Amino acid sequence: MISLKMIFAGTPEFAAVALQALIHSPHQLLAVYTQPDRPAGRGLKLTSSPVKQLARQHELPVYQPASLKTAEAQADLSALQADMMVVAAYGMLLPEAVLTIPRLGCINIHPSLLPRWRGAAPIQRTVLSGDTVTGVTIMQMEAGLDTGPILLQHRYTLAADETSQTLHDKMAAMGAEALLEALNLLAQNVLRPQPQDNQQATYASKISKEEAWLDWTLCAQTLEHKVRAFIPWPIACANWRGQRLRIWQAKAMSISHGAMPGTLLHASREGIDIATAEGALRLLQMQLAGGKVLPVQDFYHARKGELMIGELFS
Repeated sequence: MISLKMIFAGTPEFAAVALQALIHSPHQLLAVYTQPDRPAGRGLKLTSSPVKQLARQHELPVYQPASLKTAEAQADLSALQADMMVVAAYGMLLPEAVLTIPRLGCINIHPSLLPRWRGAAPIQRTVLSGDTVTGVTIMQMEAGLDTGPILLQHRYTLAADETSQTLHDKMAAMGAEALLEALNLLAQNVLRPQPQDNQQATYASKISKEEAWLDWTLCAQTLEHKVRAFIPWPIACANWRGQRLRIWQAKAMSISHGAMPGTLLHASREGIDIATAEGALRLLQMQLAGGKVLPVQDFYHARKGELMIGELFS
């Protein structure tokens, strides 16, 4: 097997899974690039990214430039004399000048079947849109946003209760596997890049906190997708009796009703049913501000005296 000299660029846990696979591969890791340390937690202590932590454990050189646009940063990259740069959720734009520094260019692990869901939040948009099939793409990088030619794709069929968290973990593992396969084929010069069909492209814009609020005038199935898409962040929520109610698990129910959207239809240990434009959303796991995440049985037991049939959630 041919060994390539690699630079790896990534930041969050998704990228760390791919880095772990590269560490245990025949390829030579020259350096790891990751975002600068950021304040995190209640004490806002400077915290290293998961990628940096893993790189340090394996005594790999770590670079954390604030930008790759400077001549100094590009000179550092060039001095490494890499065959290829692998990018996975780096969180920083690679200038066009950087893309041509490694001998074989830069490749990216993207958690969707491009050209569907180019952009910042492909996993969440996949779940939010109710897609039943997704996958990972290994792509040759170019100047456009996720527009480069496709080297390899692996497909995945979503589970009925898939959340963004479970999909993230599966895509991270699948991405690492696809990366090693693509690198081996590239080293043998047998992969032929396939251009993307721009007419089929969709854009996965960044998720905002504002999107987390549930709009009961939508159908129940759309709201269930929302709940699953916003795990683990920002968590879908509604207003109940002036309190923010975060909803961690819910299920769309085919219930006929003539109630106004947002009306409490039924409450029991099995679930709390809220009217929507079509059907009802059954709340199964909830959290009030400052409280614990509770299964519906515990929430109902603690709050059944306050749950009034016909009252409105907003």
